Formats: sequence, structure tokens, C-alpha cells
Amino acid sequence: MRQLTIALLCLAASLSACGGGGASSKAPKHEPLTSAQRDGCKRVRAPHSRGEGHRKNPKGKLDPGRKWSLRVTTNCGSFTIALDVGAAPNTAASLVALAKAGFFNGTAFHRIVPGFVIQGGDPTGTGEGGPGYSTVDKPSADARYTRGVVAMAKTQDEPAGTAGSQFFVVTGADTGLPPEYAVVGRVSKGLDVVERIGRLGDPATERPTQAVVVSRVTVQHG
Repeated sequence: MRQLTIALLCLAASLSACGGGGASSKAPKHEPLTSAQRDGCKRVRAPHSRGEGHRKNPKGKLDPGRKWSLRVTTNCGSFTIALDVGAAPNTAASLVALAKAGFFNGTAFHRIVPGFVIQGGDPTGTGEGGPGYSTVDKPSADARYTRGVVAMAKTQDEPAGTAGSQFFVVTGADTGLPPEYAVVGRVSKGLDVVERIGRLGDPATERPTQAVVVSRVTVQHG
């Protein structure tokens, strides 16, 4: 599988935003992290690759009348994703099934671009892995990828809204990305944790400067 990217062709070294939206083309300044900024992140080892998944697409659907969320626990703290079942019913059901099966446990945020996104959900840790199947939830034409939005990564030649297990959380104010990525929800709690993780990336390589590992993802509903 080719590496799942987020408008990679539009990301020059300056980290300019894609799709217009009036975003500045100047690269944000990234000062060395202070000890205070690192507080809350325990030092852990990066996990070994588990290899590509070989799972089957779950057939069950989520009850749209209930509120569904995923609590993501990492060595930097926890954050909660409120799933938008109406906008992405197939992807939301897939993520819930994967979380219940422990698929995300022991995976890492393999891509961290300060001021842009943090990306995880790959069992191989390379940016090329997934669960062994894909879903499709085409986003609306007016979809915007602003701070706290959670969406799904895909290869550039896949149809809009294609998703596997790799997700990204937007840390920039507005990425200006085109409506190509399935919008699965928004961070409802712990945005400060997401932003803490978002500072632990090298803007030149888009790789984490220290390991950020997901210990577990738990499903919550009401």
C-alpha cells in the first residue's frame, strides 16, 4: 500500500496550506521545546511494527440516536473524539469496531507536523498500513479542516472520503485542505493534549521528535 498522505503535494517545505482559504504561505516558527511544554509526556519506546492488518470490514452500524465517542489514551495524556455518525456512518462504525478489538493499542503517532496535524492509527508505524479494508464516507463540499477536527488519511489517487484506520487531528487554525478526507468527528475533550503532541514533531521530516504511543482507545456511548 502506498503511503497515506494529507495533500502532500501541496505541502512544500514552507508548510503552506492547501486549497486556498487565505492561509499564510510562511512557515510558522518552531522554537525549541521548553521543559514545561514537554511536561505530561512520559518517555516511552516507539512500538515495533505489527504488520499490515487483515481484518474484514464490519457490517454492523452504529445507532445514530446515541452519542458515540473514542477516548484515546497516550503517554502524553488522553483526549476524546466525539464521532459524527451522521456525516461518516461507515467510518465511525469501523473505528468503533477497531477500537473494541484493541487494534489501536500500541500504535504510535507516526506523523506530527507542528501547526498542521498529528496522524496515527497505522499498525506498521510507516504511514503505509491499515486494517486490511477501507470504507467510504464522502465529505460535504463545504467541509473544513480546522483545529480539533478529526478526519481520515488516504492515498492521493483514492476517491474522496476513503478511509482505513489512519486518522489525523488538525492542530492548525485552518489547514485550507480540500474536501477530500472523511470527517469522522471532533475533539471534545483534551485539545490541550492534542496540542502538546502537536509540538513534538520535526517540521522538516514530519516525524515525531519523541515517541507518542497510544496505550488504548476505549469506546464511550450514551
